[in-house]
This record gives sequence, C-alpha cells and structure tokens, in this order.
Amino acid sequence: MRGRIIKRKGSNNYTIVLQLGLDPSTGKRKQQWITAGSSKREAEKHMAKLINDLDNGSYIKPDKTTVASYLEGWLKDYVWPSLSPRTAEGYESIVRCHLIPALGSVPLGQLKPEHLQHYYSEKLSGGRFNDKGTLSQTTVSHHHTCIHRAFKMALKSGLISRNPADAVTPPRPQHSEMHTMTEDDLNTFLEATKETPYYVLFYMALFTGMRRSELLALRWSDLDLLLCQVRVTRSLHHLRTGEIVFRATKTAKARRMVSLPPSAALLLQEYKDKQEAQRATLGISLKEDDLVFSNFEGQPLLPDTISHAWTKLVKRTGLKGIRLHDARHTHASLLLKQSVHPKIVQERLGHATISTTLDLYSHISPGLQEAAAIGFDKLINRSEKDAIRK
Repeated sequence: MRGRIIKRKGSNNYTIVLQLGLDPSTGKRKQQWITAGSSKREAEKHMAKLINDLDNGSYIKPDKTTVASYLEGWLKDYVWPSLSPRTAEGYESIVRCHLIPALGSVPLGQLKPEHLQHYYSEKLSGGRFNDKGTLSQTTVSHHHTCIHRAFKMALKSGLISRNPADAVTPPRPQHSEMHTMTEDDLNTFLEATKETPYYVLFYMALFTGMRRSELLALRWSDLDLLLCQVRVTRSLHHLRTGEIVFRATKTAKARRMVSLPPSAALLLQEYKDKQEAQRATLGISLKEDDLVFSNFEGQPLLPDTISHAWTKLVKRTGLKGIRLHDARHTHASLLLKQSVHPKIVQERLGHATISTTLDLYSHISPGLQEAAAIGFDKLINRSEKDAIRK
C-alpha cells in the first residue's frame, strides 16, 4: 500500500501516511505524515495526487520552509548577485514591504494560486493586505513579476512541484502615455539648454536615444570621436543607501555600438577640451577612463539631479509632460518618421527584440503606412507610364 488515511483520536482532521520506500542507509521504511484537513474526500484526492507525484518522480517532501524564509534567501543568493541594483532594490522593497507581511507565514510547499489571486485582489481594492494604500494595476503587475520570478527559481531548485504564479491571472499594467518632441520642440529645448551645464548631456540623450543610466556611466574611452561612435557597455545606479555603483548592461543587445551624428561628435570634442582646461586649473590631467559627464572634480552626477534639471527646463520652454526618458522616445520617433528601418532603431536603443521597438512605437505607424501607400501608388503609376511610352 502506497499510502493510507487515518483520523486522529480527539481530532476532526485526517492525516495521510505516505509510504516513501526503504531508506538505503538503514533499510527501514520511510513514511511521511501529512495533515489533510477535515474532509475525507479531499484527503483521498490529495493522497491520490501525492502517489501520482511519487510515481512520476515529481514528489517533493514537505519541509518547514516558509514563504518568508525562502524569499529572504532568494534576495540574498539570487537577486542581489544577479540583477541590476535598481531591479534588486525594487524586488527587495516588494518582498519586505508587501509579500512577507501578507504571505510570509505560509509554508512554501502549501502556497496555492488562490493565495496569490486573493493577494492581488486585496492590493487592488485596499483590503487587509493593503496598509500602505491601494495599489495600481501596474504596481500589482510588478508584484506578480517578482513573485513569478521568485517561485520559478524555487521550482528549478526542486523546492516546489509547480509555480503557483503560473495559474494566476495578474492585472494588466497601465502604460503611461508617451510624449515626444517635434523637430521644432527639440530645437527650442536645446536652445534654452545651451547656457546650462547639462547642454551636452541632454543633446546626447536626444541625438542617440541612450538611457540616462548609460549616459552617466560613459567614459572618454567609450567614445571614438574620429569615427563618430560610442560604445555602450555599462550603466550607473544610485542606490537608496547613497552608494553609486556601475554595472554591466543587462543584456547582449544593450551592449552596443551607437553611431554619433557629426554634430554630436564635434560638440563632445569641444566639451572634452573644456574639461581638460578645467582639470588643468586643479593640477589634474583628464584620463581616458574618466567620466564624460561629471562634476568639476570628476565625480559622478546623480541621476535624480539630472532629471530635475530636465523637468525645470521643459517647464521653462512650455513643453509640458516631457520626461527625460521621453528624449529616448523622441529619438526613436523622429528616426521612424524618416523611414529608418525599425531594426536600426532597435539596435540604437538596445532593445532585446525588434517586437519591443514595434510595440512601443506603433502610434507612428499610421503616418508611415500612409507614406508607404502613396509611395507604392507612385511606383506602380510610374511603371504603367513607362510601359505605355515603350
């Protein structure tokens, strides 16, 4: 007999006694006692599943690991060593502020999809898991991503037999509306920026589509101003602790070579000459590994400081709602409007796939489709006229 169900004296609960075979070291039979609730029918169903798991090799012996203790280990052993500092900070905040208070006491092997579905519902509606206020669909979607990633690792490690997040329907994230500059807006903004310390930085953001973290991590050794190229290999992150760290870019596609417009290369050369002159007044020479964008003494610029400076300049020029990250969107949009192939845009932005680029900038497609239709019409009509002449 592979298993049996007993009802303990003085209790309404049933217990499954599962036979696990012989212990090779002692020759004694191994048993696993599993509490199965107050319903005999449910206990029988549970035992049948356990026996099936034993037969197909997917049975995992229950242990005392809770969701809280597993997530603590996941943060320490996987998240911080493997992910970008900003992503790691975000996951740690979700785990410590939300998941552990709500689900931490549940044994890891007993966490079910209904636990997670209820958790999402409570977070969205302001229920008992929501002492920090009602969360948006986008935020709860981020929680789901964190949960799925955590339990995917538990499944891979053999701690659970299935990922409970696979059977849950998370809320759909609400994407914020994208705002971009027109050609005239871009020129107006840059003209207003010329007398600020951030002119070259913002020029590069608009003319290359690079991320803020990538621009702030650039070294002079990453630039080839003769060939008009910049090599993107790393990013800068400012942690909540105040520490500034540099990390290699997350994906192979993000590590890329971006061609510089000649105007940007000339501007960077002038900027480098000024930096060398400034350092000379301090008795310091400018090194190839020095940061391109830094303070007077060569220390990194803080990302939030840059974003605040951008926001002030945007308001001053009347371009409401344009974030620093929208410089990236502006670069991509203006390229696509010139009929630059989306594959080239993908490579410049460092997107992992071309589908990401196409999904992000699908709003531009109506104008491109109209131009394509007109161009096709002209091509065919010209062919017809040539045929008539012959």
